[in-house]
Amino acid sequence: QVQLVESGGGLVQPGGSLRLSCAASGIGFRVYNMGWYRQTTGKQRELVASITSSGTTNYADSVKGRFTISRDNAKKMVFLQMNSLKPEDTAVYYCNKFPRTFDSWGQGTQVTVSS
Repeated sequence: QVQLVESGGGLVQPGGSLRLSCAASGIGFRVYNMGWYRQTTGKQRELVASITSSGTTNYADSVKGRFTISRDNAKKMVFLQMNSLKPEDTAVYYCNKFPRTFDSWGQGTQVTVSS
């Protein structure tokens, strides 16, 4: 059974940086395209960054140039480096595969950008 565990969130001032991590288990990680999603209260979860099994990355326009997704297949981990954070980046961040997600989601990690 797939298990996804996100970490690295926190409170940061506008313009600051955070690095999120996601550890996956129970899956053949290297064959999956993986993504970082975020969700705020009352809104649908959105995909903000993705990385294919071969390493091709893609970003939502709202984070392009500020966020960088990467993966370590040996460790079954995916990362999200977030720079120049803005208050509108405040959300709970999750990792999962894409375009079709696993039914199971991790607990997410809260990112709050505020002065």
